[in-house]
Amino acid sequence: MRKLIIGMVCGLSFISCNQISKSIDETFKPNDTLVNKENKKQEDQTIINNPAKVNSSTEKRALLSDINTLIKAEEELRKLPQYNGKEIFVYSILYFYDNGIINVMLQHPENPKYVDGYEYRDNKWSEPRPIQLSVKDDIQDRLISLNKISFVNAAKMFALYNKKAETIQGAVPAENVYIAIYKNQIQWYPTTISGSRERYSIQFNEDGSLKSFKQD
Repeated sequence: MRKLIIGMVCGLSFISCNQISKSIDETFKPNDTLVNKENKKQEDQTIINNPAKVNSSTEKRALLSDINTLIKAEEELRKLPQYNGKEIFVYSILYFYDNGIINVMLQHPENPKYVDGYEYRDNKWSEPRPIQLSVKDDIQDRLISLNKISFVNAAKMFALYNKKAETIQGAVPAENVYIAIYKNQIQWYPTTISGSRERYSIQFNEDGSLKSFKQD
């Protein structure tokens, strides 16, 4: 399960696999499938359909310091025609990659038992992609209204994390950040900074501001 999830997430953006691996360990419960069997299928299909995108996706675009692009991405997500007049609920996870990609899963606008995946790439949102869920997935437990999330907060959290990382010898700055949803609450990741001699725990409030920072 752990290898499958890590493979999918790395496949989506092809960066920071070691950091993502650590974050996945911290986030997901043993029975939390996230995207489950859909993970590997999407990764393989992306490479088959357009292998050039594997290399192009690693281009640096500095999304997480581009406030205007983050605002635009959120506005465009809210304007998706299938959600016209309806509240949008984010399911399980919302990923921000500094190379310009955003991945999110949303509760289906018509059938609350379904979830669709969306990708923001080249300044536009993709068409919905059906997500295969397990009967063990508690959808209601992993939902939060988009009204409680601001994409700009990703930039705030990203800047604070990397500012702290600069003060720790041997620490590597983050290249992506994400929100995990559990019991209808959001938590920002990553939550640790590892240096060559020290390791720190770092927590953020929902608005991306610093909550705590202490050495383990």
